[in-house]
Amino acid sequence: MNIVILAAGMGKRMRSALPKVLHPLAGRPLLAHVIDTARTLSPTRLVVVVGHGAEKVREAVGAPDVQFAVQEQQLGTGHAVQQALPLLVSSVPTLVLYGDVPLTRASTLKRLLDAAGTERYGVLTVAVDDPTGYGRIVRDAGGAVRKIVEQKDASEAERRITEINTGIVVSPTRTLEQWLASLKNDNAQGEFYLTDVVERAIEAGVEVVTAQPDAEWETLGVNSKVQLAELERIHQRNVAYALLDAGVTLADPARIDVRGTLECGADVTIDVNCVFEGRVTLGDNVSIGPNCVIRDASIGAGTRVDAYTHIEGGTAGANVVLGPYARLRPGAVLGDEAHVGNFVEVKNAVMGRGSKANHLTYIGDSDIGARVNVGAGTITCNYDGANKHRTVIGDDVFIGSDTQLVAPVRVGRGVTIAAGTTVWKDVGEGELVLNEKRQVSKTDYIRPTKKKV
Repeated sequence: MNIVILAAGMGKRMRSALPKVLHPLAGRPLLAHVIDTARTLSPTRLVVVVGHGAEKVREAVGAPDVQFAVQEQQLGTGHAVQQALPLLVSSVPTLVLYGDVPLTRASTLKRLLDAAGTERYGVLTVAVDDPTGYGRIVRDAGGAVRKIVEQKDASEAERRITEINTGIVVSPTRTLEQWLASLKNDNAQGEFYLTDVVERAIEAGVEVVTAQPDAEWETLGVNSKVQLAELERIHQRNVAYALLDAGVTLADPARIDVRGTLECGADVTIDVNCVFEGRVTLGDNVSIGPNCVIRDASIGAGTRVDAYTHIEGGTAGANVVLGPYARLRPGAVLGDEAHVGNFVEVKNAVMGRGSKANHLTYIGDSDIGARVNVGAGTITCNYDGANKHRTVIGDDVFIGSDTQLVAPVRVGRGVTIAAGTTVWKDVGEGELVLNEKRQVSKTDYIRPTKKKV
């Protein structure tokens, strides 16, 4: 089938310069969610109708399998679909979706497509407690759909109908072209309604069928920041329940945000207020403490990530201990059983098996071997003001507190570096490195005191 996604509206109620369909849900544009769902149906053609902010929309979701049609003037949904017609294959049906309705499941759309087949006109409908503002499904005494009437054009009796039109429809494409050409805008909005096509189908003797979603939230759209926030919580709740069903332990399902994909092994535990972005993989028996932010990372089995740890583009092996208040930046790779403690930052660096940096340390652009102890306050001085340089540290090195390693520099296996040392020359294996100092004591020293005013 063809799939047309309507994404031309401005979204005035969003009160934003950003086109409505580009506002983020779970860290990605609303429209991107709709396109992803559309792709699962393997459409013959996938066309997005753009208008307001067209270039921004193209840049955000452009892909080889996505074509764009432009609606220069926003004259209604029927007019919008007309703009896509030249890009469609007329021999297959056309499914119409909306760029601001992001949570519709592929299984629901498949149900509608199966009901309509190739010759019938299908409408996705849903019964709601409060139908205010929605087009009503008007049926005859036998239950057949007779028409869809918009709220502003509905009679008092029609306004009491609780079955509403979601706007999602599927139609034979050849006849859809004819029906769209015959639309008129003699209505309260002065627009060409796609909903009026149902009457054209009935007049032409085409059977109109309906299908319903499993949940009402699948049909909810976004017209304001309030509605966007409501859909965000619905989406996150669904993600949380899916994780629970898969065996993940969540301290509070209402306090987790997944803005991408989160893959978990067995017996994973996640505490409150954690955010996962991009693609994150957690191995078996991983525990994530509260208030962590993890983006595009892989965490090995048995690893413990303590509170307030931030990971971006890092990789941790098995049985690693991270945090609290640790930070892994892009290119950080921790070997099995490594420890990175509080207020330690690792960037573009490799730490070998069992190596530890437990306190107040910066490790950047470095290769650190196995079983290395990095003392508190150690800094790899990797930047000379113009270029980055690498620090290489061999296995079994002991680095005392408050050490500066001025790159490029190599420290051999088994070296001991005394506290407070600045290392700017390569060090051979097994050596002791220190900067000689003289300690002076004064026996007659009197500490200054504050003068009384």
